[in-house]
Amino acid sequence: MKLKKPKKNIKTHSMPGSGAGGEESNLRPRYVPKTPPCVVGCPQGTDIRGWLQVLAQHEDYEKTSDQAFEEAFHIITDHNPLPSTCGRVCPHPCETECNRKDVDGAVAINVMERFVGDYGLEKGLKLKKLTDEKHDEKVAVIGAGPAGLACAYHLARRGYPVTIFEAFAKAGGMLRYGIPAYRLPRDVLQKEIDNILDLGVELKLNTSVGKDISYDEVKKDYRAVFVGIGAHKGYKLRVPGEDAPNVFTGTEFLNRANSGETVEIGDKVVVVGGGDTAIDAARVARRMGADVTIVYRRTRKEMPAIQPEIEGAEEEGVKIELLTQPIEVLQKDGKAVGIRCQRQKLGEPDASGRARPVPIEGSEFEIQLTSLIPAISQEPDFDPLPDLHEGRDWMKVDDHMKIQNEDGVYGGGDSVNLGLVTIAMAQGRMAADSIEHYLRSEPYPAEPDKPPVVRGERMKLSWYKPLERNSQKEIPVDARFADPDAEIAQGLSTEQALNEAKRCMSCGMCFDCDSCWMFCQNSVFEKLPKGQHYKMKVDLCNGCKKCAEECPCGYIDMV
Repeated sequence: MKLKKPKKNIKTHSMPGSGAGGEESNLRPRYVPKTPPCVVGCPQGTDIRGWLQVLAQHEDYEKTSDQAFEEAFHIITDHNPLPSTCGRVCPHPCETECNRKDVDGAVAINVMERFVGDYGLEKGLKLKKLTDEKHDEKVAVIGAGPAGLACAYHLARRGYPVTIFEAFAKAGGMLRYGIPAYRLPRDVLQKEIDNILDLGVELKLNTSVGKDISYDEVKKDYRAVFVGIGAHKGYKLRVPGEDAPNVFTGTEFLNRANSGETVEIGDKVVVVGGGDTAIDAARVARRMGADVTIVYRRTRKEMPAIQPEIEGAEEEGVKIELLTQPIEVLQKDGKAVGIRCQRQKLGEPDASGRARPVPIEGSEFEIQLTSLIPAISQEPDFDPLPDLHEGRDWMKVDDHMKIQNEDGVYGGGDSVNLGLVTIAMAQGRMAADSIEHYLRSEPYPAEPDKPPVVRGERMKLSWYKPLERNSQKEIPVDARFADPDAEIAQGLSTEQALNEAKRCMSCGMCFDCDSCWMFCQNSVFEKLPKGQHYKMKVDLCNGCKKCAEECPCGYIDMV
């Protein structure tokens, strides 16, 4: 047999990778990191794959579970200082994008984030500063909601002195005054807020800018200002008779209930709306002992509320009247006693993309009530800060979160546009980045090129064995009514959390599966110590593409 001569000057390069096999070609394998779709789905851009893989591979890298959980905590909090909070209230769009859904169900990212956040609180882990340098330029944050807290956090960890002005008696914004305690325990929220304050952030409560201190005074005393006043003002129905004293907007009702006030609602409550505020209001009213009916003008499919929350409301006895539109509040002796409604059918899509409700003639009916809670939408209260908007417009910001016509003033959160908690926090972080460039008189850097997103069709999904999703348990309905503030979702055990982390497929990044090394017939791939992955000797490659075909996570490209 004629032997081949050994090749000289073998080229090598080191990165996580894979192997070779069938028809020869001039193409050669290259390691190309990809963006996992979960990160694309996360408004904050948290490195979800990174912290899940730290947990999934902790034994391979000879780390204890405690070491892995602590590392995961610091990866998450590099972007998100409220992981325990977000792990409870975020509707997790990251999971909608997860490639694992095409195998056996998305990774339970949201519950995992909660576990890591709770671990950090239990162990007393502190948020990390990025520098020990201290700057002189003071920054004011108006509003201690998620956007303001995030902005303050990202500035404080860079050494800027930050003061938060909060109009309410406690910090948290809608997290505290809009979300019930059974979804977000107050001690969890407070501990995470305290972690931010521990970075040196000053918090001034019961201080409304525009009332207790002038906006001009704040701008004079601080080099930059962030405005995150939220949207605490509920919309009215704009129908006859809603001026009765027992008609509360959804935000007003939840604010009063979450503040510990006694709200007299009687025993028969009607809630109007299909969003999260409507569902929360209905479930809180049930805990107050009322019979509750939700009236919604579209079908169940169009309800924008988080699906498990709708299901939870139904479990607790909340009734839902669909395709129903209120047209008049009925009063007797100055109080609302009923609501006249009209049945609807769905027509063409409106500006929101949802089907427009169309009234059905002759379908009117009445519902008796002791209180009415319209929870159809909300808006910011600009009365103390009239210069920050024009007419019916809300705050307008540019791509760097700078408020139009305001030098050194930035904004974010619901006062810009109603959205998720994680969107508000992402805007707070973006504003902090912009404020730093402004204070340092630095130009905004160009947006960096992001690695391509790896989708399921680019991966070898058949490599991954089915693994059952680890779900958190919920307390029974009877226990919920026995203690109205009792947290319903109970989280995961440590064993469940570590098992769930192993369901992450490490989309677009090597996780040492050995597929490339095993399938390459030309010995292109050489194993390196753990953490270094493989060395690739491309001059031994015949371009068979087998490594790229067999790489389960889509990390290898042939070029």
